[in-house]
Amino acid sequence: MTKRIKITYWVATLWLSLGMVSTAIVQLIKMKEEVTKTSITLGYPLYFLTIIGVWKLLGVIAILIPKFPLLKEWAYAGFFFAMTGAIVSHLAVGDELKEYFGPTLLLILIIVSWYFRPNDRKIGLQN
Repeated sequence: MTKRIKITYWVATLWLSLGMVSTAIVQLIKMKEEVTKTSITLGYPLYFLTIIGVWKLLGVIAILIPKFPLLKEWAYAGFFFAMTGAIVSHLAVGDELKEYFGPTLLLILIIVSWYFRPNDRKIGLQN
């Protein structure tokens, strides 16, 4: 693995982790803007914020800790499903273009982090 690939992986992974942790905290504390956007605009129940917030924190832990490549695959898949679900939800209610920025950026970071992850973080490719 070249130095450029390692740097790309860690930059994407750290930004992804920061994005997921920050949105998880906002969801867990049920910040007014998040409650309005999720519960009222998108039509999700309030407890959904707690579920998604906890899953995001657990996913970040799974991606950052060493070993456990299968757990990492599940975390990446969960992040992918959550962000594509967020994009589709915003599309379904006809939100403004600015609402797509966050989930789309996180989706790109998920794909980049997953693609450039080291071999010891991939299933069946441990050294």
